Amino acid sequence: MRRRASRRTKRKAMVEINVVPYIDVMLVLLIIFMITAPMLTQGVKVSLPEASAKKIPPTETKPLIVTVNQQGQYFLNQGNDQNAISADNLKQAVASMLSQNPKKEVYVRGDKSASYGEVVSAMVLLQKSGVKSVGLVTDDKLASS
Repeated sequence: MRRRASRRTKRKAMVEINVVPYIDVMLVLLIIFMITAPMLTQGVKVSLPEASAKKIPPTETKPLIVTVNQQGQYFLNQGNDQNAISADNLKQAVASMLSQNPKKEVYVRGDKSASYGEVVSAMVLLQKSGVKSVGLVTDDKLASS
């Protein structure tokens, strides 16, 4: 009976955990997150001036001006039309104007009481219409004071 008792004592439970596969998985996840994190950021590209703002010299062609009022409605400077325009109509109108004249200057006039998000939405619509750069219209009274 001694032999049986000795066999039982020779078997020990394996208490070591192999962590190498876990480290491999963590490194793979780290690399995936490092690659995908920069792709998650969104933004509107705006060319900011490097000097103080100056008046824009007049051009031969009339610039395209998109206005965002206090209620967040869009207006386009087409003649004397004072009617609000939907986002889809704005996008189509700007795209058709740019197809006729790709170098047409585009400006956004935002009411000072308009939400920042509404002005940015207008800029995103212009970007989706094919506008390469957008200028922001400001009040001249601020520069003189």
